[in-house]
Amino acid sequence: MKTVTTVIPCFNEASRFKPDEFIKLLDRAENQLVLVNDGSRDSTSAVLAEFALRNPTRIKVINLERNGGKAEAVRAGLIEALKGSSEWVGYVDADLATPIREINRMIGLLEGFDEDVILGSRVKLLGTNIQRKVTRHYLGRVFATFTSIALNLPVYDTQCGAKFFRANQGLTSALDKRFLSKWVFDVELIGRLLTIGGMSESSFREVPLAEWKDVGGSKLTIKAMFRAFIDLARIGWSLKGARHKMELGGEGIEVSVPKDLTAE
Repeated sequence: MKTVTTVIPCFNEASRFKPDEFIKLLDRAENQLVLVNDGSRDSTSAVLAEFALRNPTRIKVINLERNGGKAEAVRAGLIEALKGSSEWVGYVDADLATPIREINRMIGLLEGFDEDVILGSRVKLLGTNIQRKVTRHYLGRVFATFTSIALNLPVYDTQCGAKFFRANQGLTSALDKRFLSKWVFDVELIGRLLTIGGMSESSFREVPLAEWKDVGGSKLTIKAMFRAFIDLARIGWSLKGARHKMELGGEGIEVSVPKDLTAE
């Protein structure tokens, strides 16, 4: 049975954090949780500390002094997760837009996969319950099209907050530097795995989710979504340069993004 450490980034989640749900991620023996308090201004720190007492040996809480955004919270959590002995590490959203039963289903599937990256995908199929706001759905489909072009990867959904990675040197290298985009760090991470991480299309697999729903209180605004398109264009340009260096046999390849692409 594969061992998994799941990272949960949290910012002002005190009122909606569901300890009785998240504890279910420890149903499988040896699995662990890393909860990252991203400089919350409410009582999230106390809520997470109390939750950790339920299983101190398998639940770790990281408190970041300042709010650095989801990207940095996820990166800090994954770096911590890689210090352990789990064969897989991943991250899920604290709002449980992807419900625990779906997360546990994804974890259960890891046993039979040869790929290095497993992405939850919000594909609305007959027999599934995928609830997305219409505006976000259509903006998401346009974004996904441009993402596929930027990454040169036929990926359907990079922004679903349920992803798992084989714990290896490729992932460690991809997390070496801070993410430069606040909302498009998922794309940036995949791009790094394809360049400095040495992965290819065959390293990735998307798993269609049976259930997912928009949850009230999301920090992602329409304005931020449009900013994401700008960030994507800059990341795509950077990745194009990185691929060109690879084709020329360059060593120590680094995904560089223009200086004005910063996490706000």
